Amino acid sequence: MAPQKEETATKSRQQLLPDAGDAVPYPVVVADRTGTVVRVNRAAAALLADAAPGVGMARAVPAWLARAHAEAGARPAAPEPSALRSSFRGRIGELGFEAHPTRHEDGSIAWWLVDDTDRRLAEEALATERRRTMFLAEASNVLLASLNAERCMQATARLAARHLADAAVVVTPPDGRQLLMTSAVAGREPVRTRITADPSVVPGLGEALQGFPPVPSRWIDPASLPDWMLPEGFPGDVGSVAVTPLPGHGVPAGALILLRAGGRAEFSESEEIFARLFAARAGAALSAARMYAEQNAITQTLMRDLLPPELHRTNGVEFAGGYRPAGTRERVGGDFYDLHPGGTDAESSLVVLGDVCGKGLDAAVLTGKIRNTVQALAPMAGDHERMLQLLNGALLTSHHTRFATLVLASVQREENQVRLRLTSAGHPAPLVVRNDGTVEEISTRGTLVGALPQIEAHTVETCLQPGETCLLYTDGVTEARGGPLGDAMFGEERLTRALSGCAGLPGTAVVERVQMLASQWVGDGRHDDMAVVAITAPRTTHLSAVNGRTRGRYTA
Repeated sequence: MAPQKEETATKSRQQLLPDAGDAVPYPVVVADRTGTVVRVNRAAAALLADAAPGVGMARAVPAWLARAHAEAGARPAAPEPSALRSSFRGRIGELGFEAHPTRHEDGSIAWWLVDDTDRRLAEEALATERRRTMFLAEASNVLLASLNAERCMQATARLAARHLADAAVVVTPPDGRQLLMTSAVAGREPVRTRITADPSVVPGLGEALQGFPPVPSRWIDPASLPDWMLPEGFPGDVGSVAVTPLPGHGVPAGALILLRAGGRAEFSESEEIFARLFAARAGAALSAARMYAEQNAITQTLMRDLLPPELHRTNGVEFAGGYRPAGTRERVGGDFYDLHPGGTDAESSLVVLGDVCGKGLDAAVLTGKIRNTVQALAPMAGDHERMLQLLNGALLTSHHTRFATLVLASVQREENQVRLRLTSAGHPAPLVVRNDGTVEEISTRGTLVGALPQIEAHTVETCLQPGETCLLYTDGVTEARGGPLGDAMFGEERLTRALSGCAGLPGTAVVERVQMLASQWVGDGRHDDMAVVAITAPRTTHLSAVNGRTRGRYTA
């Protein structure tokens, strides 16, 4: 190289890092196009022990910075000194740096190292918080997707094992000495077990099941865990354990145990806090699922008493019933019927069909009260008017402001006939289907129950011949609106025509026929509760010998 050119190059390098460069707070390393360090300032020398003039970049700096220099050096040189509009990031020891290259006209590059550890940590913390937020959102959706307690426990264990630890165990509050646990290993399906064990042998578990704050993970010795706490298939030895309560609605919902294998880092304080956030959501979901299960069990128990009973042949008489509530989502309402059989075939059975004002749960509650009261009054079924007076008084003294209509039928088999005593209290008159297809209206009448201090009732007697049926029904059938335009009532005339075609049919067939026609009439439209009861005199069978053989013959 000519002396003049070499002098110019040396001057350029010195201009790149003048003496004042040692006062620059950033580490600066200058290397030529061959990858040899030309100069380092004081800050760079303190940071990079092997960085010195004449040393190759591969030896003087970390590999990521050496690769960055090779990449930047491969670019065409600018005619004037210029800043390469790019930066490279990496670690030097425990710190993170962003390297900004500046190239001089002779091809040498000065690397300005800016400590971005704080920014990197902030970005990592932000990314971690974003991942955690996404996880909590996913967990909330999964946990609240079902009100089944068992599935909720499985989801809790599965999510915790996949995102928070290598395995997770969900423990419910003990039932005596019984512990119900659901455990999951990451990547495997949860397993549900019930064991007899003392939760206090697991550090922090007894307190967590009582809702007390969690014990720090560093206080729990993994070696102290009993064998029943380790899920099947856990990878190796337990290296770290975290126990946190699952808070519920007023009472603890259980506890969550997180297990991490020995080769992984222990639970940090931040991870334990995040586990509590997840546990709070899981506990709320578990508590809601258990409350729903308890309320559903109570509802089912009460529903058994509120739903109309199944009717069948009793004391020689055929009974059939059908009920359709007003709402598609409702199972009970204001219409009801009951059968109170006589103690013997010689005693009358009492059939009650009624309609409480209104519909839905409020009407069903009063329905239950009426049914219980009638059941208590069943021994005096021989006096319908007296029964209705007592029932009327019971409703007037209650806090309910609703009223009801009823029809009572005392039913007794007498040889091949069925004798009926019918009393209406503001209810539609019963209809009798004779064997010839004639439909007869029984003209019993009376005032509704629960509205006036005194009521009037008129009892009518009639007989059913074998094959004949008496139909009791609520006004939900006749007042059902539908038809071609959707606003016409089904009406008593259509009901009568329908019944005339049911002559001689069994009671169950009559009920099904009426329900089918009423349902077809209303279609998808709104309607009131519908209840029907059919009382049928069964056809009798006489045995006779024909040509030496015994044959059965139905007689009317």
